[in-house]
Amino acid sequence: MWWPFSSTSSSKKSEDGAPTRQDRQQCWDARDTYFACLDRAGVVKAGQEGENACRDEAKLYKMNCAQSWIEYFNQRRVIADAQKQRLAQARTQAENAKR
Repeated sequence: MWWPFSSTSSSKKSEDGAPTRQDRQQCWDARDTYFACLDRAGVVKAGQEGENACRDEAKLYKMNCAQSWIEYFNQRRVIADAQKQRLAQARTQAENAKR
């Protein structure tokens, strides 16, 4: 069974082709590094950071994670940011209502 991880690392897949714990950890670490770079660049939506910003981090992220995981993580990042903004807005409104 083929798994869409394109990493050529020496870690071995389980017999059914599912990613190993090490594969998942590599993906998460690459994601965290890439997202930290996006945070430093002030970018919320992955892929909108420009040509040179976070290029190496994005390459590592795409190399270590399945495309379906990348899509999921990127969507969750945008949703989490929107939720954070809505909560801040609600907090502000609640404080203004008390006055």
